[in-house]
Amino acid sequence: MIYGYIRVSTEQQHLENQTHEIMSFAERNGIKIDKWVEETISSRKSLNERKLGNLLKKLKKDDILIATELSRLGRNLLEVMGILQQCLEKDCQIWTLKENYRLGSDIQSKVLAFTFSLAAELERQLISDRTRESLKRVKAEGKHIGRPRGSTYRKLKKKHAKIKELLEKHVSKAEIARLLGCDWNTLHRYVKECYAL
Repeated sequence: MIYGYIRVSTEQQHLENQTHEIMSFAERNGIKIDKWVEETISSRKSLNERKLGNLLKKLKKDDILIATELSRLGRNLLEVMGILQQCLEKDCQIWTLKENYRLGSDIQSKVLAFTFSLAAELERQLISDRTRESLKRVKAEGKHIGRPRGSTYRKLKKKHAKIKELLEKHVSKAEIARLLGCDWNTLHRYVKECYAL
């Protein structure tokens, strides 16, 4: 059997592009997709929570799993290699369109899968490192990171002198929060940020 596997991470993404790519490929090559497996789920979820996990259990000798790219199957080196290993043990293949891989049981397929997965993982790590460095720089510049401060935070800022006075009188944060009509966590964050109190 030939399976078309399509996955997106969020509802805001669309399955149609991947479906179109696989269908176009199948038409050009005279292939019929016997079954489609579609899911909207993060690849960070375990295989057991994904339809892909069930599909891998069903695969039999000479079956072909077609995906637009390897990253649709898994997000890290170990997961992609594990998926490929399951397919190799069952003597079935994974075909990807963007990388143009025909991964089977031959050594070339194993090397290609390993190399691609390693490169993808390195790229994700570099992106993560750059993001972390940017956030650190923005924070060092004194800019606020995270959700915008809401009306409660502005309300606390207006009552800064009152909060300081109550804290100096050793009134508990829980009592101050109750008096000001705000959540204890919000007050705690405010006090922590204004550590000079």
